[in-house]
Amino acid sequence: MSARLDTLAVVEAPEGVELSLRVAGITARALAFGIDLLVRLALYSALSWLSLFGGPGEALLLLSVFVVEWFYPVLFEVLWAGQTPGKRVLGLAVVRDDGTPVGWSASVLRNFLRVVDFLPGLYGAAIVSSLLSRDSKRIGDHVAGTLVVHVDGRGELRALPAAAPLAPPISLVPEEQAALLEFAARSPEWKADRRAELAQQLAPLTGASGAEGVQRALGMARWIEGAR
Repeated sequence: MSARLDTLAVVEAPEGVELSLRVAGITARALAFGIDLLVRLALYSALSWLSLFGGPGEALLLLSVFVVEWFYPVLFEVLWAGQTPGKRVLGLAVVRDDGTPVGWSASVLRNFLRVVDFLPGLYGAAIVSSLLSRDSKRIGDHVAGTLVVHVDGRGELRALPAAAPLAPPISLVPEEQAALLEFAARSPEWKADRRAELAQQLAPLTGASGAEGVQRALGMARWIEGAR
């Protein structure tokens, strides 16, 4: 099944606007974690000179490592639009379950619970939780009420255009559903005549052409993502 389709989460923002969030899977999150780990290791290496000052220097080094290890993700997530360096490279961001920006309390909670996610070793609990969760949530995400999602090239969450949900007249395979979702997500980028031209290819499914065919295709995409 398409990654866009099987990791789609539809949430209602406080303003009542529905957002379609593409939830990040365990692979993308692991790669982002690996990048952040390399960044932290580079910081630890840069701080290692403190050990040259004997006991006080070693104590300061240990304190610095503690601060970086625990507050590195929190500071970046809150001050950098939900993105650590690793998440930014992979095009990911942490948001609250309703799609709003993550705050201090939620970020602190989800990151400090990494100690639980690590159990019984090598983030075993986090892996199991992510695999069992439709939204790929680790334990910290469940408790803090957060999601890790894909963002587009501008760093903004993509939402499907407004349209009345419409059930497809026939059962669609995952690839066909994914194609409809992609058409809907990208349709705002096209001029009206281009949208109509592409929607014409969907006429056997929508039973309409022109502007009506576009709206029916958008409605089916909304229905597929969960709107009713």
